[in-house]
Amino acid sequence: MAMARAADDPRNVAAAGGVTGDRAVSIWLWSVAALVIAMVVVGGATRLTESGLSITEWQPLLGAIPPLNHADWVAAFERYKQIPQYHIMNQGMTLDAFKSIYWWEWSHRFLGRFIGVAFAVPFVFFWLTGRLKKGSGLKFLGVLALGGVQGVIGWYMVKSGLVDRVDVSQYRLALHLTTAFAILGLLVWLALDEWPDAARRTAGMVTPTIRRMGIFIVALVVTQVVLGAFVAGLKAGFIYNTWPTMDGQWFPSDYWTKPAFLTFFESHAAAQFNHRLTAYFVVFVVLTELWFVLRSPVDRRVRTTGIALAGAVLAQVGLGIATLLAHVPLELGVAHQLGGAIVFVLAIVHLHAIRRAAAAAA
Repeated sequence: MAMARAADDPRNVAAAGGVTGDRAVSIWLWSVAALVIAMVVVGGATRLTESGLSITEWQPLLGAIPPLNHADWVAAFERYKQIPQYHIMNQGMTLDAFKSIYWWEWSHRFLGRFIGVAFAVPFVFFWLTGRLKKGSGLKFLGVLALGGVQGVIGWYMVKSGLVDRVDVSQYRLALHLTTAFAILGLLVWLALDEWPDAARRTAGMVTPTIRRMGIFIVALVVTQVVLGAFVAGLKAGFIYNTWPTMDGQWFPSDYWTKPAFLTFFESHAAAQFNHRLTAYFVVFVVLTELWFVLRSPVDRRVRTTGIALAGAVLAQVGLGIATLLAHVPLELGVAHQLGGAIVFVLAIVHLHAIRRAAAAAA
């Protein structure tokens, strides 16, 4: 009986194709990944409500405490009145109106702090109790470090809007969002690795084309996320609110800027056009991958994740068009950002299923 119980412990199974990983560790990682998605959504709402510059200082610890009385609120409001955004965009704003944008930014920062604690405390517990697979502790430590770097990047982004601008730099916004998606991707991949699953000994196969396409899709989705960040940073979603043409043009007449090499990063028309065009390409590549998957004797998970990914991509494109036509209302803008995170997660899950099936076949 003792030997049987030992064999059932996922940490003690060494047989090839046997159960590995720890269910509790995987659930923890999935939970943190869900929090990161929530962080992306709240960040989108913070951007769309022009709330990101409402807190003009960075206090990693004390900043978790919001203003507690009227005097504190007045002091925070006075600091906000010193930056260009107030003088150019919000001159005459009331204290109550300031509170509404302050809470968005405070919630975004607080959620970031909460994610750090939600990752660090269980990580230390699982590591000290030997629940982590051999060699994975350093991977988790790397994710924790990247989370800390992300906090610094967030403040680096906010600083860009406190002196000479009324909003944050689109370059720093793109860096901030890309880092968030990098953390999300690592969490999802590690969670999949940690899930104990006897079905790793799967039937079916994956072709080299499917494997390469899986990698390419992840890279392409990340590229689209970066392009979306430039659309957001430049507020390019508020122009050319027609589809399929851009105010009757298939190629916007004001696409190019001077100097030309800055076009892809500073032209409002170029930002939206590039995001549109890449979306069409993502649909084409994902549907092509699905065609290969459905025509091959692949593992059930590869097939299921391929179908789910294709469905999510089509839904995301439809949501993006609706958001554009409606002139980017808060609800649709946030939903579109959430959709992008879901597409990215499914691309990671699909690639992991491909890698698992290929390893099983080998």
